Amino acid sequence: MDRRVVENADLLSAAQLGLGREPKSMEPKWFYDARGSELFEQITDLPEYYPTRTEIAILRDNLDLLVACIPDGADLVELGSGASRKTRLLLDNLPKLGRYVPLDISAEFLHQTADDLRAAYPDLTVAPRVADFASPLQLPDSGHPRVAFFPGSTLGNLDHAAAQRLLAAVRDWPGIDAFIIGVDLVKDAETLIRAYDDAAGVTADFNLNLLHRMNREIGSDFEVDAFRHRAVWNAEEARIEMHLASLRDQEVRIADRIVRFREGETIHTENSHKFTADGLSSLAGSAGWRVEPMLSDPERLFAVAVLRPA
Repeated sequence: MDRRVVENADLLSAAQLGLGREPKSMEPKWFYDARGSELFEQITDLPEYYPTRTEIAILRDNLDLLVACIPDGADLVELGSGASRKTRLLLDNLPKLGRYVPLDISAEFLHQTADDLRAAYPDLTVAPRVADFASPLQLPDSGHPRVAFFPGSTLGNLDHAAAQRLLAAVRDWPGIDAFIIGVDLVKDAETLIRAYDDAAGVTADFNLNLLHRMNREIGSDFEVDAFRHRAVWNAEEARIEMHLASLRDQEVRIADRIVRFREGETIHTENSHKFTADGLSSLAGSAGWRVEPMLSDPERLFAVAVLRPA
């Protein structure tokens, strides 16, 4: 058996399951190999991609309030930490923080970021953990208060039930004191689609990198040029959908299976749900939290909410 298949059995299983169903789909967590993580960081700097710069502005404008939510000696646990770019705003103002615990699915990217943070904050304990936050996640009792940090509106990648499960799981962490979470807000479709289909094509490369990853790691034979990135606003579900559309009828081998695509058929690779204030409050309440407060920018593009145990 191909060594790549053995080493990447989870990806192979996900690909055969997701591409064997109708409609075809893959979970967005598979975007984040080292190359995918690098491309996502590029996306956050694009002029069309308002969420990152808007969230950073909200964090900066409300730093005193947010820092006050994090007790001295606490563990700051970040879900899907990526490059920990936004977290540095907090770390710069938390000299008495106990530990920073970044959680991310991309091991190589996570450990490189952790090394960078140790160099930047030599007095801070950085304790990275390779983990998929969308899977059951339990943290042992550290004996310290905990604050969870989940910026970037990544909560929107989950459907309602999965988002509720995640919020409830964090609510059950020993010592949990607060949950600081970023959410993208419902707005006009044109602004949303531009953010997920930029003129430079970086988001397209990010989406298509999933096919490159499967070719490299599980020996599939996707012709990447035979697929095209597509971003769609689904108003009924209040979400942006990302798809990879087949440009022709074709067959792709994935290990011992053949997957057939019709022209125009898509792989649904990501959902990004958008929120209203009432919708987030209802979701948080169903998982044992209350929102206090919900911070936003003047244009109401994005929000950062502080959740407290109800």
